[in-house]
Amino acid sequence: MNEDWREGAERALERGRRFDRLIPAVLLDSPLSRIGYAWGTAVGWVWGSLWSTGKVQRREGLWVFRGMPGWSFARGGVCVGGCFLTGDRDPSDAILRHEAVHRRQWQRYGFLMPVLYLLAGRDPLRNRFEIDAGLEDGGYVRRSRPAARIAPSAQSSDSP
Repeated sequence: MNEDWREGAERALERGRRFDRLIPAVLLDSPLSRIGYAWGTAVGWVWGSLWSTGKVQRREGLWVFRGMPGWSFARGGVCVGGCFLTGDRDPSDAILRHEAVHRRQWQRYGFLMPVLYLLAGRDPLRNRFEIDAGLEDGGYVRRSRPAARIAPSAQSSDSP
């Protein structure tokens, strides 16, 4: 598999760190950002309550609204505040780990989150929020294979 995306991902994360230094500290992980997170969660609850036809569950610190129509969310689902809105599939643990990072991003950036996410771009391989949440857990890239194990018969017999 071509892993050229890793270099671009590192550049995107570095750009994001530089950009964050320009944001006044009072807006990050602050009472103001918590208000923005609460607002986002309220919006997610309203949207999920209007359109969800599936089971609503609390998982990984998120309110998961399933059974959303495809037009009501992007890609495989969307995190709005503390809510994950998705279609009919039961989200995997990996997806929920990914979305829990987005929830934490909402807590950090509050009202700024939707704007900053849009500025980061639609390409998940270059979007610092998707990269930070884990491209593999989010299903954007294939999981790296674990290192090959050496079969016992192929190991050296030099040991006593």
